[in-house]
Amino acid sequence: MGFRCGIVGLPNVGKSTLFNALTATAAAAAANYPFCTIEPNVGRVPVPDDRLAALAALAKSAKIVPTQLEFVDIAGLVRGASKGEGLGNQFLAHIREVDAIAHVVRCFAGGDVTHVEGSVDPLRDIDTVDTELMLADLDSLEKRAAAAAKKARGGDKEAKDQLAAMEPILALLRAGKPGRAFRPAPEQTDPVRQLQLITTKPVLYVCNVEESSAGPGNELSARVAARAATEGASSVVISAAIEAEVAVLPDEADRKAFLGSLGLTETGLARVIRAGYALLGLLTFFTVGPKETRAWTVRAGAKAPEAAGAIHTDFERGFICAETIAYADYLACNGEQGAKEAGRMRQEGRDYTVKDGDVILFRFNV
Repeated sequence: MGFRCGIVGLPNVGKSTLFNALTATAAAAAANYPFCTIEPNVGRVPVPDDRLAALAALAKSAKIVPTQLEFVDIAGLVRGASKGEGLGNQFLAHIREVDAIAHVVRCFAGGDVTHVEGSVDPLRDIDTVDTELMLADLDSLEKRAAAAAKKARGGDKEAKDQLAAMEPILALLRAGKPGRAFRPAPEQTDPVRQLQLITTKPVLYVCNVEESSAGPGNELSARVAARAATEGASSVVISAAIEAEVAVLPDEADRKAFLGSLGLTETGLARVIRAGYALLGLLTFFTVGPKETRAWTVRAGAKAPEAAGAIHTDFERGFICAETIAYADYLACNGEQGAKEAGRMRQEGRDYTVKDGDVILFRFNV
């Protein structure tokens, strides 16, 4: 399990440039005109994790397999998209299918790329996109609420539960606030998720800045960060131009040297991934052996059988136990055998909650 993240924003803010850099491909056309990305481009990228190399070295693994994330580059949205303007209908259909939204916002002035609004104002751009998404959700939800209300009056319990989840979100949307501002009670979580609304998806604002501001950000990205904080959203600073340059460097040493020359210690991809993990509440566990060291992703709070199921459904179905070593213990004990001898390997049952960095061997029987 990873996550499917849709890269959205107004035309010409750096979405496709970022996508190309993230996937190290030229699959998405990054041209200086609106709608250069007609269909959503999908790229799977490995999650960088230094722990993999350390584990593989101790286990003398033949190969390393990182976990993967999926990014979807979605056509630029313009005013009126909720009414079908531009490529609005395609945009809205594709964005409903993702787990989270990476909203790219232009936070640099100048340059050769024309801003679709004629000037650079990231908060205005966020409002433009948010308004279209809220209008789309409002239109969809009002129709469904009317149908649910009719069934609820007939005594349909499921319709009553749906209506109870819809009504507070409808109130927010009518007040010009996104659905994610609603904090559902535990029993409302599933009904809200089943509504598949765009504005209830978690949002990561990706502030695309000029190269000189790639580390500290700038005044415009600071305004976006403040906006994100008020919404309970996240934000990261990235220079799509730098990422594009890094992506074409074939050697890891060259990439590190290039980043170092700019005062950076990591790529923007690493920052986006970390923020995305935090946004969706994901964690990584490992399987380690002589054939391979592999990273797997599950939701935070996942029990051992669910983690086993991330590898294979048979592992979950026939789960017996999880032989578990914490990452720090695996390194400190010089590998699996040392951890066993030191009593640092634990046999965990069905109720064990997987921790980030756990090295696990699943025992199962089917």
